[in-house]
Amino acid sequence: MKKPLSDRLFFGGFLLSLVFIAMTYGIVSSWWGWFPAPQLGLAHRTYLDVSTNWKNDLGLEPTRHLVPPNDTGDVSAERGFALAPGASPQPGYTLIAGLSDDQETSEHVVRMFDATGTEVHRWPIEYDNFDPIIPPQNVMLHGMEVFEDGSIVATFDTGQAIARVDACGATMWSVRGGFHHSITRSGDGGLWTWEGDDMVRLDEETGEKTFTLSLVRDVIPANDGEQRATFDIRTIEPNEADEGLMYLYDPFHPNDVEMLRPEMADAFPMFEAGDLLFSLRELNLVAVVDPKTGILRWSQHGPWLKQHDPDFHADGTITVFDNATGTGRSLIRRVDPQTGEMSTEFAGNEVLPFYTWRRGKHQYLPNGNLLLTNAEHGRVLEVGPEGRIVWTRDMVWDANSNLIITEARHIPKSFFEQGVPRCNDGVDAQ
Repeated sequence: MKKPLSDRLFFGGFLLSLVFIAMTYGIVSSWWGWFPAPQLGLAHRTYLDVSTNWKNDLGLEPTRHLVPPNDTGDVSAERGFALAPGASPQPGYTLIAGLSDDQETSEHVVRMFDATGTEVHRWPIEYDNFDPIIPPQNVMLHGMEVFEDGSIVATFDTGQAIARVDACGATMWSVRGGFHHSITRSGDGGLWTWEGDDMVRLDEETGEKTFTLSLVRDVIPANDGEQRATFDIRTIEPNEADEGLMYLYDPFHPNDVEMLRPEMADAFPMFEAGDLLFSLRELNLVAVVDPKTGILRWSQHGPWLKQHDPDFHADGTITVFDNATGTGRSLIRRVDPQTGEMSTEFAGNEVLPFYTWRRGKHQYLPNGNLLLTNAEHGRVLEVGPEGRIVWTRDMVWDANSNLIITEARHIPKSFFEQGVPRCNDGVDAQ
């Protein structure tokens, strides 16, 4: 028997209502991260990751560590070390962290080069000595600090350890935990880094944790009104260089912290020695916090986008590595936190394009040159004050790929107490 028209209309309206409710919930759950949006997002990311990197995870090819040499896809040009004619590089050594170019071992290493581009030492960083759970090929050597005795401290992306090794790679100490991104010496025997959403200080001699400042438990509750709103911006992240932005589970993505040293404090009258400069990538936020109270002394959202590596400078300014994700052009910016005055220090040019959509480091050298880490194209470069090329180095893996570079660091020639570290690694200085 055919149902009355009124029943059919009611049933149709009911179905349309269910569809409308489902669509509305889908939109709202995606926006606010309600069930099942996070679970579906995680499943999708896992599928993409496994399908892209299965060779890496089986130890066949380090796909997680490989990047194209440039944005154009043209790999015909000769790659390696190139010193510009007549250029004057900063004397000393450049340390570069990443995967080894030895395709037989594919181990994590820190390599050191002199001003002529010659490799003079390398530190093997054997992750499985610090953490027996995560396969070494599935983590990425990221943060790195070097010591006058020739030892190295290293942190790892997606890893669960931080460690100090001697000049030959033997473990001096290691600590398990969710340490990540960067690590910075404070000059007073401490190392500052992030563990999850906590800024932590470690004793550089033992690895012992001596101080913790929690972003969630200490800093956010300590700031009221407009300062509390500093942390209330919805966050987005790209999954790939050529994709758009998407909402995700990581609301802050802290990626740098360093202490204002006493010898530089007079240049920053609005801060005090011991204050902490930090970066939250997902909020496009750079800020300075009083570690004793958790109160922000200064903060600024942008104009940088997905930035890394803010640094204090002796002239009272802060420089920031602006990834400018999605724009195709990364920049080094300088800001005066007291006046708000802003300048662009380096932005590449047609001759020297410069873009890394994530990661990246910068370091100002004593002669005024700038050392840049173009992580996502596997290139380190030194440029002069006018943006002229001094030298470039591609970390070549094969004819089509470079190795991701997570950190490059310059040190003076007189840095080491006993001269250049020596081991039986085949690349010691003669």
